Amino acid sequence: MTTEVPAQQANETVEILKAVEIAAPIEIAFEALLDELGPDAQMMDGTPMPFKLETWPGGRWYRDLGNNTGHLWGHVQVIKPPKLLEICGPLMMSFPAINHLQYRLTVQGGGTRLAFVHRGLGQITPQLRDGMPEGWPTGWTRFASAPSRRRRRKNSDRKPVSFNSNSGDHCHASRRHPRTSGRIEESMVSCLQRFFA
Repeated sequence: MTTEVPAQQANETVEILKAVEIAAPIEIAFEALLDELGPDAQMMDGTPMPFKLETWPGGRWYRDLGNNTGHLWGHVQVIKPPKLLEICGPLMMSFPAINHLQYRLTVQGGGTRLAFVHRGLGQITPQLRDGMPEGWPTGWTRFASAPSRRRRRKNSDRKPVSFNSNSGDHCHASRRHPRTSGRIEESMVSCLQRFFA
C-alpha cells in the first residue's frame, strides 16, 4: 500500500471590520441582530435562509434543513445582552478553517452603534476570501433597517418612538428574559412598553 501526501496548502486569513448605525435603542437593536442571525436570515439575492441560534454560551448557530440534516456554522462563545455576541466556528466553510465573529453594540446618541469584526484562518480559497466582503454588506443593509421593519411588522398601526439617551429612556439588565436568556430589569420592560406604545 502506498500513501501519498498532498502538497501543503497554505493557510489564508480573512479580516473584515464594519460599523453600522442603527436608529433604535440598544435592546431593540440586539433583538434585531438575533433575528437577522436566526429566522430572518437571507442569502445575498434575498432568498430566505433561516438559522437557529441558541442564545447561551456554547449554543449552536446552525441551519436546520429538517430530517436531522443541516449545517453547523458555529457556537456562541460570548453572549452579554444587549452589548455583545461572539460566535466561533467554520461558518459556510466545508474545509479546515475557523472563524470568529464579534458583534459589539454601544449606545450612541438616540440609537445604537454596531461594531462587527470577522476574523478567519484556514485553507480559505481566494474566491471565498475575496467574496466575503461583498456578502456581509447585504446583511448590513437589512440589519440597519431591521428595527423599523420589526416595529412595522409587530405594530403596523403604531408610530415609531425615538429615544433620547439623555432623557433617561435607556434600559439595563436583571430579570430573566426568555428570548435572549439574558437578564432584563423591570425598567427594560417599561422601556420596551413605551417604545411600542
